[in-house]
Amino acid sequence: MRPLADIEAGIDYRERNSAEPAEAAGELLKFGEEILEHWLDAHDKAPTGEKKEGFRLLALHRQAAQGDPSFNACRETCRELAYHYNLITLDALHAESSQRLVMMVMVVRHLYLFVTGKMQTAELGEFCCASRPLRANAN
Repeated sequence: MRPLADIEAGIDYRERNSAEPAEAAGELLKFGEEILEHWLDAHDKAPTGEKKEGFRLLALHRQAAQGDPSFNACRETCRELAYHYNLITLDALHAESSQRLVMMVMVVRHLYLFVTGKMQTAELGEFCCASRPLRANAN
């Protein structure tokens, strides 16, 4: 599992550099898994190796949300990451592959920001995935 700073740098790299779409999509999906692994590790849980609906990412999310209903705020983010992965890998030569990859970068960044924000502010996600508690504490 890479350090969170390396994951963030990898997301930034993928945002700036085009690559073979299927390869980049696989790396972005792996970043999503590793982000959730950090959450589980921080809560003394061993990350599962199981899959849900064909994705380890979704099984990791299910595991992470157990005992913390507010973590469900990022469930659709995880599902959207899997969706874009499927779109890209099913037809990497599609005319919209580059736009799909851009969207996948944005979604994995959103997951990164949510999880790292929730590590700092446990209440994050109780109302929505907006960072309202973070902004309120900053003033």
